[in-house]
Amino acid sequence: MTTALNKADAAARFTLGQRFVLAIVPRLVWVLLMIVGRTWRFEVIAEEGVTPAFHGFTPGREIYCFWHQCVLPCAFYFRNTGATILISQSFDGELITRTLELFGFHAVRGSSSRGGGEGLLALRNVLDANTPAIFTADGPRGPIYRAKMGPVKLAQLTGAPIGSFHLQPESTWAMRSWDRFLVPKPFTRIAVSWGHWTRVPADGSKTDLEVKREQLDQALESARMRAIEHFGLRSSGEAA
Repeated sequence: MTTALNKADAAARFTLGQRFVLAIVPRLVWVLLMIVGRTWRFEVIAEEGVTPAFHGFTPGREIYCFWHQCVLPCAFYFRNTGATILISQSFDGELITRTLELFGFHAVRGSSSRGGGEGLLALRNVLDANTPAIFTADGPRGPIYRAKMGPVKLAQLTGAPIGSFHLQPESTWAMRSWDRFLVPKPFTRIAVSWGHWTRVPADGSKTDLEVKREQLDQALESARMRAIEHFGLRSSGEAA
């Protein structure tokens, strides 16, 4: 988890302009999101046989994944749950970390490219404390809608199941970024869509892990498409 020392070390890596952004932007995003988020109306849906977390049961020793594009509605909807999320060690990661901490999340730092091993070990400790771990499955750089191997490896290491969900606004601004980042419009409805669990055997081979990664892709995409269909949208997020 992040600490005051971590933040001091991180600040030393950034320019004066970046440190200014880190001091101002997270608080600004928190204020705006807390105001606008209270106008959103959430509708929970799920695959047949799946019990939504935070509604049907209290999460504990589980891993949860979602696509990077729906970070904003996730930050508001799951605020104050105390969940821990793996975030990259980049400047963007530092910005996201400081923002999410204002919403009551914890963070460990690492990614598929830098600090991944340390991040997985830290998340193993989180799970051992009977609290959930969260991944933006295709972050921080994509490609879009393709899960990284990190959550699968953590599931193999710990035996924890992987839950999949997607938050889809009915009315949204979609950014021209690699992840087609979603900014829900005020007063919109948002589908909270839960997909099937992915379970990874402890003795799985490299091939087995790739199969499980593909299953995770399918679970996440199934949750996303179900949410899109819930509002009668096209896959681009535009009204049908």
